[in-house]
Amino acid sequence: MTDSIDEFLITAEEAGHRLDKLLASRFPVHSRTYFQHLIDIGAVLLNGELAKKRTLPEEGDEIEVCFQATPEASIAPEDIPLDILYEDEYMLAINKPPGMVVHPAPGHWSGTFVNALLGHCQNIAPGDDPLRPGIVHRLDKDTSGVLIAAKTTLAHQKLIEMFSSRRVEKMYLAICRGKPRSGTVNLPIGRHPVHRKEMTILPDGREAITEFQVLACNDRNSLVLARPRTGRTHQIRVHLKHLGCPIVGDALYGSDKESDRQLLHAYRLSLTHPITQAPLSFTAPLPADIKAWMQRLCGPSLCSSAFSSI
Repeated sequence: MTDSIDEFLITAEEAGHRLDKLLASRFPVHSRTYFQHLIDIGAVLLNGELAKKRTLPEEGDEIEVCFQATPEASIAPEDIPLDILYEDEYMLAINKPPGMVVHPAPGHWSGTFVNALLGHCQNIAPGDDPLRPGIVHRLDKDTSGVLIAAKTTLAHQKLIEMFSSRRVEKMYLAICRGKPRSGTVNLPIGRHPVHRKEMTILPDGREAITEFQVLACNDRNSLVLARPRTGRTHQIRVHLKHLGCPIVGDALYGSDKESDRQLLHAYRLSLTHPITQAPLSFTAPLPADIKAWMQRLCGPSLCSSAFSSI
């Protein structure tokens, strides 16, 4: 299970040192044994090739590290308040605040939604991944809005099937630069061949389809409704960047720092209940930062008019 990817170039001071020792020095939160494990399982690349523990990199060599959870990693329940939109014996939906990581990973072993979920639901089904009990989809750390989780094994299986077969309708709101064209973007997405933390448009990437509708705009920014029909990593962010309209605050994909986070909000999620088959629709209230930008962008009356079409 790959949790995060980092890449860097070997400096003059690092050149000539054993790779496992060098990595432990550069990332002191992890031990040398941990990096030996990553190298053994092929999670460290040197200039695009599998690295060896005893390799002595040279200045300018490119190192790519795919950080992974170790088998002994565990998670603990934590008393973290959740903004619950819906809950029954099978599942729940919350309004995730910006800044909350969905599941534990290197650098984020506590304070995650999973820690909060375990604190709230002591008997939640463990699922196939011990680090992601109940998780059936995810939102980026700085994306706010509707996030659902399963409480039973059957609900977990059914919800994953529904997301995989595109039977969940998702609607996002974003504040972006410029004015993207309304319509459908159907462009495949894959991991960037050089900047490994990023996703990008690639001819051999996975199918990615997003429908965009401009709800309001001025001469600098737009309020956009996005309906992703597929669920690729960073899909909306990548498609808006490709249109030349990156999301405000999205430093990874080319925007400026006018906001402390990318202004992307999972506004509404609709599906049938995985067990009862009842229709469900969850709407997450707008966070203060996006609400303020909307007021600045189009004013109260125009914003109400824009939302009438959703």
